[in-house]
Amino acid sequence: MSLDKFRLTLTAVFEPAPEGGYTCHLEEWPEIFSEGDMLEQARVNLADALTQVVEHPREAARRPATPGATRDAFQLAAL
Repeated sequence: MSLDKFRLTLTAVFEPAPEGGYTCHLEEWPEIFSEGDMLEQARVNLADALTQVVEHPREAARRPATPGATRDAFQLAAL
């Protein structure tokens, strides 16, 4: 299978909040959660939370490459 056909599918759970709006989390990655006043806002906020979790370790771990090492972009299909 080539990587251009690879897709990562996660299950987003949206629950009505008692105070209004929605809380949400990813079933496969429950420590990633968010909320929003409307369902679409909760969806956007959850995608932003996932992006932050994935990008932060990359930036924090960035270090000079070992001589002879190469770096290349590894991109998954958009969710």
